[in-house]
Amino acid sequence: MIANGSNEEIIAVADIGGTNARFALARVGRDASPELGQPVVLRTADFPDLASAFAAFIGGLDGARPKRGSFALACPIRGETLKFTNNPWTLRPATLAADLGLDEVRLLNDFGAVAHAAAKADLSNFTHICGPNRPPPRAGVISILGPGTGLGVVQLIRDGAAYRVVETEGGHIDFAPHDAFEDGLLARLREKFGRVSVERVLSGPGLAEILLALPGAPAQRPADPALWAAAISGADALARAALQKFCLCLGAVAGDLALVHGAEAVILAGGLAPRIASMLTALGFADRFRAKGRYREMMTNIPVWMIAHPQPGLFGAAAAFQP
Repeated sequence: MIANGSNEEIIAVADIGGTNARFALARVGRDASPELGQPVVLRTADFPDLASAFAAFIGGLDGARPKRGSFALACPIRGETLKFTNNPWTLRPATLAADLGLDEVRLLNDFGAVAHAAAKADLSNFTHICGPNRPPPRAGVISILGPGTGLGVVQLIRDGAAYRVVETEGGHIDFAPHDAFEDGLLARLREKFGRVSVERVLSGPGLAEILLALPGAPAQRPADPALWAAAISGADALARAALQKFCLCLGAVAGDLALVHGAEAVILAGGLAPRIASMLTALGFADRFRAKGRYREMMTNIPVWMIAHPQPGLFGAAAAFQP
């Protein structure tokens, strides 16, 4: 159980994505980093809406219930009604606290929460991927992106201990091919979807789209979890080839965003990135990240890290609430 001090408060935190809804209690206060309780992970498909999933979480708690909350949501935080990008839930911010039985609930984008986590986490919560092995800077712009059910993108602007998070929908920029295979992939996806965003490629379902564009692809689309497992383990050569194409595209988009943002560093996050961290460079991520023509030398000098905190969305939701 999380202890509560005189200047501390126990709040409910949530990280709601396309596939999973994660909940926890968190201790927040002015004098220490947030402290998370044991997370509870629920499948969004098992609940009709956020209120019912939150009720299931609250129903399993012992002791006093929190009065306030901080929720990270996989959708833009704009307008009277919020619609999740990759699950069918909708909610109204004006009535959400009452719907959840809370006095107050603060909302932020799920990758906005990851940026708060990156700002507050210590260096032990990061893994170096490529570029100079120096810590993310204390001043300047950091680009944060990561594939999961979709593709999240956010900017973290630091000025010493102070920082600002700029939430974006950068996962929905246009996909730009780099070679003949990606030309064909774009044509195939354009026929299927019309407009093709980078999220169509760099997401959980994107690996199957890449696989089906490879020579020798199976006639039937494989299930995403089985395909990812085969690609990561190397048990299936075609699945591993698709993963290499995925890593190349991820490197290209990470480099593009670093150029657009004027980034001093890049941080990878998301549900899938930690699973492929150890093989990113071997599968071409670093080469494609640097391959920016006249700006290759500049790109070579940008460090790329991965946030390795086990629950960055929950930790970041707590950090964003902290005074």
